[in-house]
Amino acid sequence: MNDPKTAFIAIVGKANVGKSSILNRLLGQKIAIVSPKPQTTRTRIMGVLTTEDNIQLVFTDTPGFHKPKTKLGEKMIKAVSDGMDGVDACLLVVEPDGKLNAAETELIEKIKKGKYPAILAINKTDTVREKEKLMLRIAEISALYDFDAVVPVSAQTGDGIDALLDELKKLSVDSEHFFPDDTLTDQPERVLAGELIREKMLRLLDKEIPHGIAIGIEKMSERDNGIMDIEAVIYCERESHKGIIIGKGGKMLKEISTRARRDMENFFGCKINLKCWVKVKEGWRNREGLIHNFGLD
Repeated sequence: MNDPKTAFIAIVGKANVGKSSILNRLLGQKIAIVSPKPQTTRTRIMGVLTTEDNIQLVFTDTPGFHKPKTKLGEKMIKAVSDGMDGVDACLLVVEPDGKLNAAETELIEKIKKGKYPAILAINKTDTVREKEKLMLRIAEISALYDFDAVVPVSAQTGDGIDALLDELKKLSVDSEHFFPDDTLTDQPERVLAGELIREKMLRLLDKEIPHGIAIGIEKMSERDNGIMDIEAVIYCERESHKGIIIGKGGKMLKEISTRARRDMENFFGCKINLKCWVKVKEGWRNREGLIHNFGLD
C-alpha cells in the first residue's frame, strides 16, 4: 500500500454556485443539503474522502460568501473565514458565465493573502453551449491568481469530477490520516436529520420563508426491530409562516415529512418513523441565544 497522505481543503465560492453539490459528488454520498435557493449551507460541513491509493482529503464546505443582513448571516460569513484557517489548499467554485461579484473578488484576495495552493472549478458546464465562452471565463479568472489547476465540472451530471479529484489529490502531503478511513463527515446524525428536513422546505416553499426556518431534533432513538423514531420541531419566525408550512389540512407539512423521511431512510439505512411539529420563534435569526441553541454558531 502507498504511504499515507492527507490534505485539508476549503471549498469556497459565492452563494448558489454548487459547492455542496460538488462535495456530495466527490464523496459519492449526500452529506450536504442542496437547493436552488442561495445560502442553503449555514455552517461549516466537513466531508472526508479516503481513496484507494491511501490519500485522505478532508473537505470543509463553507456557506456562500455574501453581504450579511442578520446575525445569522454574520455567523455564516465568519464560518467562511474560519473554514479557510489552517487548511492546506482552497477549491474555489465559480459559475461559467457572468461577471465576478464583489464576494468572489474578495475570496480571491483572501486566497492571495493566504498564499494558498488553489484549484479553480468552473461548475455548471452542462449549461454552456458555446465552449468559447467557457475558455474566456477560464482566462478571465486565471489572470487574477496562479491556480494550480483549472477544472470545468458539472456537479449535476458528474462530468469532470474524476479530473477534479485527480487534481485535488496532487495537493496532499505525506501524513498519517487524521480520521478513520471509513469516516464520511463530522456532522452528528441529529444535524443531518434536521438538514434533510430543511432541504425539503427550501425546495417546496417560496421566497423568504425557508430562510427563516430552523430545525430542532427533539428525539432520535432506535427500536429493537430496527425502526428509528425521529421527532423534529420546525421553528419559523411568524405565525403566518406557520400556517403556510403546515398547509391546508396539513398537506404541506405531510409532503415535507414524507420527502425528508425517504432521504433519511436512504442515508441511515433503516426504516424511519418521522414526526414533525411547527412552532414560532419570532426574529430568531437576530437572537444570539437562539442561534446558539440551534447549533448555528
